[in-house]
Amino acid sequence: MTTLLHFIRWFVGLLFIFSGLVKANDPLGLSYKMQEFFEIWKWQALDPYTLFGSVVLNSFEIIAGVALITRWAFRYVSWLLLFLILLFTLLTGYTFVTGMPKNCGCFGDCLPISSGVSFAKDVLLTLLIAALLFLYKDDTKKIPSLSKSWPVLIATFFSLGLQLYALFYLPVVDCLPYKEGASIAEGMKMPANAVADSFAIEFTYRKNGKEIRFSASDFPADFSSQYQFVKREDRLIRKGSNNEPPIKGFALSGQSGADSTDAILTTEKAIWIWAASVDGHAKWSGRLAEIATAADQKGIPVFFITAQPNEAISKLRAIPLTSISVYGCDLKAIQTAARVDPTVMMVKRGGTIIKKRSLLNWRSVIE
Repeated sequence: MTTLLHFIRWFVGLLFIFSGLVKANDPLGLSYKMQEFFEIWKWQALDPYTLFGSVVLNSFEIIAGVALITRWAFRYVSWLLLFLILLFTLLTGYTFVTGMPKNCGCFGDCLPISSGVSFAKDVLLTLLIAALLFLYKDDTKKIPSLSKSWPVLIATFFSLGLQLYALFYLPVVDCLPYKEGASIAEGMKMPANAVADSFAIEFTYRKNGKEIRFSASDFPADFSSQYQFVKREDRLIRKGSNNEPPIKGFALSGQSGADSTDAILTTEKAIWIWAASVDGHAKWSGRLAEIATAADQKGIPVFFITAQPNEAISKLRAIPLTSISVYGCDLKAIQTAARVDPTVMMVKRGGTIIKKRSLLNWRSVIE
C-alpha cells in the first residue's frame, strides 16, 4: 500500500507540474479561455482579472506539484489541490455536457484534448488526491523551515519568470497556427482528412389541419399545393472530425473596408505588426518609427494589423508614421497570432511566417 501511495504522490505531482508548465508557457492563452467561460455565463465583468488569475493558477499548479513530490507542507497542499481539482472537475464536466466551450484548455494550446478526456482525467485525479489525503501517513502540521523549502522557492521563481518572459517576449514554445514556418494561406484551408458533420433534413408541412413530418428524401407521393410549409429542421446525426481549419477569422480590410487579404498574402515580403489594441501606442512609438525606417531602407513594406484600425490610423499619423499601412482584422485572430501586443513578423508570399518576435526585440526580425 505504501509503495502504491508513493507512486500516486509522484504521479499526481508530476501531472500538475506538467499541466502548469504547458499553460505557463502561454498565460494569455489560459486568460482567453477563462474569458470564454465568463462570456458563456455572462460574467464579462471579471475579464480584467483573468490574466492575474491565469498567472496565479499556473504558478500554483507547478509549486503544488513540486511540494507534493517533496512532501513540503503535505496536508495543506493536498487539501488545496483537492479543492482545485474539484473546481476543474466541475468546469470540465460542464464543457463535456454542454459542449461550451469546445475545449477546456486544461493543457493549453500545445496539447489540446477532448472535453471527455479532460473530465475523465479530473475525476481520476480527484480520487487519487482524496486517497493521498485519507490514506497517506504524514502528520506534519508545521510549515517547513526555509532551508527545507528551496525546491518550492525555485519552482515559485521559475514559474513566475517563465510567465513574465512569455508576456513580454512571446511563449518559449509557440504552439499556435501563426508560429514561425507556418503558412497563413495553408492554415486557412480545411484539413485534407476533414470529415464533415452529417445532418438529416426534416420538413414539417400542414395538410387539412394536420402537421406532417418527412425527410428531404421521402416526400409524400401526393405532395402538392395543399401542403403548407411550417418549418425545416437540420438534425445532426453524426458529428464530423477535424473539420475546422487551423486559422479561422483571418481577413484584412483597408481604409475603404474592402477585403485586402489576397493582396497582402501575395506581397513578396513584408513586415506585419499585430496589435489587438492601440491604447499603448505612446510606449511603442519610438520602436515603430525605427521599424519603419529600417524597413524602408530595405524596401520592405510595413503593415499594421489591429482590431482598432481607425484609432490606429489617427495615432500613427500623429507620430507621424504615414508609411505604415493599417489594416483591420478580427480580434480573435489577432489574439491567436500575437500573444504579445504588439508582435512583429517577417512574412513572405503566401503568408509564410519567416520570423516572429515581440516588439522588444524587433531587430532580429529585419536583420
